[in-house]
Amino acid sequence: MLNLYNEKSGAKLKIIPLGGLEQIGMNITAFEYEDSIVVVDCGLSFPDDDMLGIDLVIPDVSYLEENIEKVKGFVITHGHEDHIGAIPYVLNKINVPIYATRLTIGLIERKLIEHDMLESVSLNVTDFGQTVELGYFKIEFIRTNHSIVDAAALAIHSPAGTVVHTGDFKVDYTPVYGDAIDLQKFAEIGQSGVLALMCDSTNAERPGFTQSEKTVGKTFDNIFAENQNRRIIVATFASNVDRVQQIINSAYNYGRKVVVEGRSMVNIIDTAQKLERISIPDNTLVPIDNIKDYPSEKTVIITTGSQGESMAALSRMASNTHRKISIDPNDLIIFSSHPIPGNEKPVTKIINALLAKGADVIFQDAHVSGHACQEEIKLIYTLLRPKYAIPVHGEYKHLKAQAKLAMELGMPAENIFIMSSGDVIELDNNGAEITGKVQVGAVLVDGLGVGDVGNVVLRDRQILSENGIMVVVMAIDKASGLFLAGPDIVTRGFIYVRESDELMEEMSELLYATAEDLMDKGVTDFARIKGTIKDVLGDFVWKKMNRRPMIMPIIMEV
Repeated sequence: MLNLYNEKSGAKLKIIPLGGLEQIGMNITAFEYEDSIVVVDCGLSFPDDDMLGIDLVIPDVSYLEENIEKVKGFVITHGHEDHIGAIPYVLNKINVPIYATRLTIGLIERKLIEHDMLESVSLNVTDFGQTVELGYFKIEFIRTNHSIVDAAALAIHSPAGTVVHTGDFKVDYTPVYGDAIDLQKFAEIGQSGVLALMCDSTNAERPGFTQSEKTVGKTFDNIFAENQNRRIIVATFASNVDRVQQIINSAYNYGRKVVVEGRSMVNIIDTAQKLERISIPDNTLVPIDNIKDYPSEKTVIITTGSQGESMAALSRMASNTHRKISIDPNDLIIFSSHPIPGNEKPVTKIINALLAKGADVIFQDAHVSGHACQEEIKLIYTLLRPKYAIPVHGEYKHLKAQAKLAMELGMPAENIFIMSSGDVIELDNNGAEITGKVQVGAVLVDGLGVGDVGNVVLRDRQILSENGIMVVVMAIDKASGLFLAGPDIVTRGFIYVRESDELMEEMSELLYATAEDLMDKGVTDFARIKGTIKDVLGDFVWKKMNRRPMIMPIIMEV
């Protein structure tokens, strides 16, 4: 029936990644067929080192705004920040229904409460195996396994054919919570015919299979058994509910009380508890204020900060700025995560700080990935037998590695598309090609400001951070154009004024001479005066010190 409709209409399916390619983070993809658009995921990423003062980075959704009448809804694969974090910001512009599984909706709901948006948004809980109809699309939710509960793959049925989006996944036959990935459903969809597969590429370079999450539980049991006379602190991702479950299981088995610390982790565990996605024995969790009531060797602290985040709870403990917990020499700290690429330095810094306090640190063998390795990716390809492959979720090298796997399985190279964010691919059973590009990019969030910080502001912040600022203040008589006061110089982040009297004197003399020259020439245009001061002072500072501070002339009319 779908194919007959397609032959009649002649329309093709458009797939438009609006983010998430060339990087791990900010995942969002639009699927468009005639007058219907469905959006998969709506995530954020965290700022690069050169994005000074920026809190979050969210995708540019201009294309969706321009086609708002077509957008039927968001379907979300799972509850990680790189898949749901941008929702409160994007919904301000595109308020359409959201569909996701139970825990994912619970986490989205908490975000909307924080942004005072809950009453204005339509949230819809879906079950695995359920199909949601949105315009020309029918989206089927398929159970998968990941490092967060209720992760789903999506079978996106359209008149042009079926596209399977795996979301973030791995094949775990012994998950901590719930059932194993529904490989039978993947096989059934494969039998019906799959136009394209959009598969998680994060671990496409790693051979073999990803270990089951339960293997970490055995590791924790061994660590707890060997360290019964020490307080144990475990740092992990706030959203890794299964990992927290296993830490709690080990703590309970060895008679320890558990404190959960870190705002994001407390919120997620609270939501998971309410939705029965985590099982915590009675009287096991205790408030952080009550931890002092128990012997330290009978406690476990589960905390955020496994990626070296400067404001996370573990970082504050390491720097002695945490108000309620300090590191003792008898403590054992476990990093139950691998550093995300780019976070190696801050993680190492935290580890060194903890070791310097006399604590022992374990940062290996207490983590398994939530992403599929090569053999699991091959399994999904074999079950689905897609006509086209569109690797997603990863940097270019990860996408390329998955493309290589697809070719090893016999897929023609011309049927594999490594796309960039903004590319538009049009496809049906008769062919596929990249036909254009739409506007995409990064929108920077700084405090309450969304998109008000751009490249110019970032460049100014870079200059300020590297060379500081010089403010030149002067007063001019409004009637005569004569300089009445100044030029006076104020610096910040450029030099230590008290130890640079001679340099300050030279700059003052130079500016005074420049002001007299401008006055003699009868120059009264403020823009020209400011430009001359910046040029003269900038050249002097460069020749003298090889620095380029920001120079800001301020002229007052009196």
